[in-house]
Amino acid sequence: MNPAWSCQDCELAGSGLTEAGPIPNIPQLMSADLPEILDAWRMVAARRGLEGRVPLSSLARLRDSLTDPEGEVRFSLEFDRDSLRVPFVELRIDAALPLTCQRTLQRFVLPVNIVQRLGLIRDEAEEAALPPGYEPLLVPEDGQLRTVELVEDELILAVPVVPMMPGTEAVERDWPAAEQAEEPERANPFAALSALKKHSN
Repeated sequence: MNPAWSCQDCELAGSGLTEAGPIPNIPQLMSADLPEILDAWRMVAARRGLEGRVPLSSLARLRDSLTDPEGEVRFSLEFDRDSLRVPFVELRIDAALPLTCQRTLQRFVLPVNIVQRLGLIRDEAEEAALPPGYEPLLVPEDGQLRTVELVEDELILAVPVVPMMPGTEAVERDWPAAEQAEEPERANPFAALSALKKHSN
């Protein structure tokens, strides 16, 4: 499956595309190669964005956490400045991640819907000035960001450390009750020692 993207009024670093005027709302994605690199500051200055999709199989770092690479990721990136003039990129990501439940060892699909606003900073000192709700994104000196890496980073963070299939929590709650029921039947060596001391007295 080839990645696909669409970009509204978009001029991209290294793409050879130039501004062609406003593009009306287009519901479907345009078929083209997904731009690998974006110029962050140019995108912010022009308040531009893009949307696209990539197969899970193309995300090498995420793939190690998945049961299999079946499926795709849909996403959009919007660059702008907020009312405080803070530059940001807002990511919206929709995916269904195939994972292995660590309770049942069965495959299940975890729906992931992410809306994340990343504050674009030039050095770590700027992080403290970001408004609440922003995650910092340190932009390289050349201003270039790798499109798919932004999406992949957020998906990696969305994978649970211990994946659990929804609905298996009830099984876990049943175990403590079973253990408590068995506890009185176990021999208590301290209770036996106490009985011996009383008998000797």
